Order: sequence, then structure tokens, then C-alpha cells
Amino acid sequence: MARSYTLHTPATAGSIDFAAALNEQQLAAVQSPPGASLVIAGAGSGKTRTLTYRVAWLLEQGVPPSSILLLTFTNKAAKEMIERVRDLLPGAGDGIWNGTFHSIGNRILRRHPEGVGFREGFSIMDREDSEDMIASVLAKDGVVTTNKRFPKAGVLSDIFSFSINTGSPISKVLAVKYRYFIPLAADIERVQGQYEARKKEANSMDFDDLLSKTLELFLTNPEIAARYQDQFRHILVDEYQDTNLLQSGLVDGLASRHGNVMVVGDDAQSIYSWRGANFENILRFPETHPGAKVYKIETNYRSVPEVLNLANASILGNEKQFPKNLAPVRKAHPVKPALVALPTNTQQAAFVAQRVMELLDEGIALEEMAVLYRAHYHSMEVQLEFTKRGIPFSITSGLRFFEQAHIKDVAAFLKLTINPRDETAFKRMARLLPGIGGKTAESLWQRTSDALAGTTNFTALRGFKVPAKSQKAWDHLLCTLCDLVPEGAPLKPSNMIGCVLFAVYEDFMKENFANFEARRQDLETLQNFAQQFETTEEFLSQLSLLSGLETSEAFHGAAEQEKITLSTLHQAKGLEWKVVFLIWLADGMFPSSRSLEEPAGIEEERRLFYVGITRCMDELYVTYPEMRLGAGYGEVFQRPSRFLTEVPEVLFEQWDVTSAAAPKDDPF
Repeated sequence: MARSYTLHTPATAGSIDFAAALNEQQLAAVQSPPGASLVIAGAGSGKTRTLTYRVAWLLEQGVPPSSILLLTFTNKAAKEMIERVRDLLPGAGDGIWNGTFHSIGNRILRRHPEGVGFREGFSIMDREDSEDMIASVLAKDGVVTTNKRFPKAGVLSDIFSFSINTGSPISKVLAVKYRYFIPLAADIERVQGQYEARKKEANSMDFDDLLSKTLELFLTNPEIAARYQDQFRHILVDEYQDTNLLQSGLVDGLASRHGNVMVVGDDAQSIYSWRGANFENILRFPETHPGAKVYKIETNYRSVPEVLNLANASILGNEKQFPKNLAPVRKAHPVKPALVALPTNTQQAAFVAQRVMELLDEGIALEEMAVLYRAHYHSMEVQLEFTKRGIPFSITSGLRFFEQAHIKDVAAFLKLTINPRDETAFKRMARLLPGIGGKTAESLWQRTSDALAGTTNFTALRGFKVPAKSQKAWDHLLCTLCDLVPEGAPLKPSNMIGCVLFAVYEDFMKENFANFEARRQDLETLQNFAQQFETTEEFLSQLSLLSGLETSEAFHGAAEQEKITLSTLHQAKGLEWKVVFLIWLADGMFPSSRSLEEPAGIEEERRLFYVGITRCMDELYVTYPEMRLGAGYGEVFQRPSRFLTEVPEVLFEQWDVTSAAAPKDDPF
């Protein structure tokens, strides 16, 4: 018997019912006439759908696919949009130029490498390759660093990248982000010049070159620029609020002849200034593109009305914005967002863990819940509590707290003071010193283990021969170890951490880590945690037990693969969950203390709060501790975040949490 098979005719012009597929606001943007258009797409309003249908609309109007340039920030977004276009118009989208800014830059530079002084077949260096080349420049060409700390290759790479993507001179970048390196500005500029020369010599580009060299190509070769300006008659840009100076320059340059550019984004979700994004690009678009039409898409399909009411109120405090009001499609939810003040940070974590288990019993899967926070170190107590209770979790904001390199580095100092035979701890410490690698650390350990003979008499190590460039740091290390065990009696663990941080590790972090401030906050949080332990042995034992516990195994009431998500708000952008816990809503924590220095910083923090709220579909819990342990200065009173006090109280349901005694069989 023959199999029945139907051959479908490809969609043709006029085959899509745009009015049926889109709401009124989306339809207006999709059918925008030629010229410049700014689409302000609120959270959960169907931004991707709007862009996809805009491409389909252009194709139906007879625009050749090769005349369309679709720019995105991730390969995933580019692939998703093109696949949707192909679903709408099978075969009609082939030939569209789509991809990330960097991938499009690479495609153009491959055709014209000589235009920017490179040769065919140039290599693209990843982050590790780039750092290796910078390290080679430092080693070969040399920098005068006598008696002064100089940033390592990884930090230099970040400095160079931020400078290039923002168009800021090195001196300004240092003044804003790396103040402790300001005296080294001239040396850092010289290294950057040598690095640029080395790249050309090696016919290699780094990731930033894919943007900067493309823009340079257009500015220095008008005939090449004209070729692409003529080709790309319609330019569409996703997440325009996240563009930097180079990206907006490329868009404006390509659109300068025809002016047919549609940018889509949400000014209320511009949260990446720390990596070079320029909020002014989207805010000033109507000024920089006279006659531009502005479309607002405010219908929200994600969240319940109670969550959206809070979101709308949360962003009103920002002066610089396009006013918008997210309107819900979904019906009212039985409860409002919960505002939960807890006595301490540990009780905040206990509340989150207990409520997660209750929600799980109510039938909400772990993978449909998330705990979001301003900074990675805010998650420490929650990680501890989840680990104790066996709640499986995944972390999108980085490694588990106690698995991070800087936590392990500092712990190594403490380990050696209570166990001078700890070979692993000693070698980890030794490798922190300049000029000491694995081989030298091994040699040093052989002599150290003999000299100490199981004691904490670290003065016995003085006079050891180490590489010349390591001698000063070695002597400093020994002094620090002696300070940790004055007269052979170890300090309390919290005091030890403070001593290591102040005497040795803070300078090491400045030199080696671009995110020095975040790592220091991690260590201050660890110091706070250590205050509850009288002895270093007890503290380290607890650290080891917590680090070693596995919470990904089957959990009562949850499928084995299910895990709750822990994430910073920056990493959570673009995602959604049924239940969201927003924690640490206390002034100085969220908003961060550093953001309080300038109005622009506060406005970006407020946008970050808005992003957090709009990740929630159904139930939102906003928490903060009224008291926390402060490193070295006891309990610190916490004020609720200004973001909570500036919205009407009626938008929250206040929860009054009381503590009950733990069951007798509770192992913790």
C-alpha cells in the first residue's frame, strides 16, 4: 500500500496574517515605514517575536535577503530568529546576514584584512591566547616594575578591552575602575602599544579587534564602506541598550546612506555599563537619528498583574528613561509579592530554603524556582543552607562559593597553621609568589617540611634561598605566617582571614584579578562566617564538609535532574521562573555601596532591581536581613533598600517571620 505524502507549497508574499499573529503595538513596529525606528520592548512583551516578524515583513515587501543585516548579542539569539523566519517563510530567508556584532565583523574583515594592515588567514585569539601574548610582551620587552605591583596579563587584557570598547584613554579607565594602578598609566599604555604591534606581527586579532578593526576599515576605506552601505539597505539590531561605542558606531556608519535602521531594546534593562555598554545610545537615539519613529511594546505575557504593578512602580524613580507601563495579559494571582524582613543573614537563608521545600511540596518543580542576588558573595549563606538541607542547586553566577580560587588560597594559609605537614596548602601558598611555579614549590616544600618538622615555628624558614624576584614576597609571607600563630597560639579563624587579606592577599588580588572588588567582598563574607567558630580546626572542618557534600543526588519530592537556580541578576537577564527570591535588598548591598557615589550608578541599580522583578512569572519573595555580622566590627544594622521604601507599601504583602526551635533529630 502506497504511503500518503503531501508536498506543501512554500509561503509566498501575503501568506502571513500579521494582524492575527501580533498585537496592535507589535504590528505597528513590524510594519514601520522606511527610516529610523526605535522599538522600546518592555520585559516579557515579545521582543524576539517582533524582530522576527519585522524580517518576514521586509521579505514579503520584496526586500532581497542579502540586503538585510540582523545584529544580535548572542549566537543563540541570531539562530533562533532566523529559524523562526524560515518557519514563517520557508526558503525565503536564505542569504540574510545575521549574527553577533563580532561574527559579522569577522566576516567582513576576512574579505578585506589588508585594509587594516593584516594579511589573509589571520588568526583570532581567544582570551587565553590574548593573555599569553600580553605576558610575552611583559617578559620580552620588559616594564620597569621595581618596588611596585604591576597588573598581570589577565588584568591588562581587561583594561585594554574596556578602553577600546568605550573609547576611553587608559588613564581614564584606571581612574574609574583601577585606581590603585593610576601611577602606572604610562607603563600600561606602553605595554598596550607593544601588544598591538605584536598582534600585527603575528597576524592575529583578539576579540575586540573584530569590532574596532571593522570600524577602522570603514573609516579609512570609504570605498569599502560604501559597498556595505549599499548592500545593507535594512539594518535591525537586537538588545540595543547593551551596545557600546564601537557597536553603535558600526550601526550608524552602515546606515548613514539610507537611514533604514530599526533598533529594539529596553532602556529599563540597561545594566552592563561595567563592561562598556553605553546607556546613552538607546536614550539619545531619537536625537542622533532625527525623524526616528518611537514604538512602545508594553503588553506583558510573562508575569501576573501583581508582579507587574511592582515592576512599574520600581522604575519610576529613574529620571533618564522612556516612560512605559507594562500591561498584563495574565489574570490576577492569589497573593501579592512578599516582603520578608529577617533578623539576620543566616535566617534569611533559612527562610529561603524552608520556603523552597514548601513550594516543592505544593508541586512547583525546583527548576521553576530561582534565587537572585546583586553580587555572587550574597549567595554564600543560601549555598550553605541548601547544602545542609540537601536541596540541589546550580549556579549560573560562578563556582560554588567554597570552590573559588581566592577562597581556597586564603584557606591554605589557615590550613598550614594548624597542620604544618599540609603539603598541598604550602604549595598553593608558594605558587602565589612571583617567580615560583610548580617545580620551585616542590623544591621549597622538601626543605620546608624538614625545617618545620611538624611545628609552626615559621621563623625556621627564614634565610631559605628562593628566586631573586621572589625573595621580598617570601619574607613577607613568612612574617604573615608568624603573625597568624603568635607565640605558637593560632588566632581565631576570622582574625586569621583578616590578617591574610590585609598583609598579603589584597595586593595579590589587585595584581591578578580584574574583579578584585568582588573577590574582596567574598573574603569579607568568609571572614564574617568564620566569626561563629572559636577554633580554626572547627572552621576548616566545616568548610571541608560543606565543600564535599553532594546535593545533586535524588532529593525527596524532586526528580534527580531538577535543581533550583542561583544567579546574579546580571546573569539572569533574559530568563524567567515561576518563583523568584530576590535576596539582600538592603542599602549598601543592593544598591551596592559603590553605586551610591553617583546618580547614574543608582539609576542602573534601580534598573537591575526592575530586571529582577520582571524575571518572575507567579510568586515573588523579596527579602533582607535586619542585622548582619560585619568583618571585625560585630553586628551591623541593615536599612531596607531604598528601592523598597520608594514603592507603595500596598504593592507588597508583609510577612512577619518568627523562629521555632529546631527538631531534636535535626543534624544541623
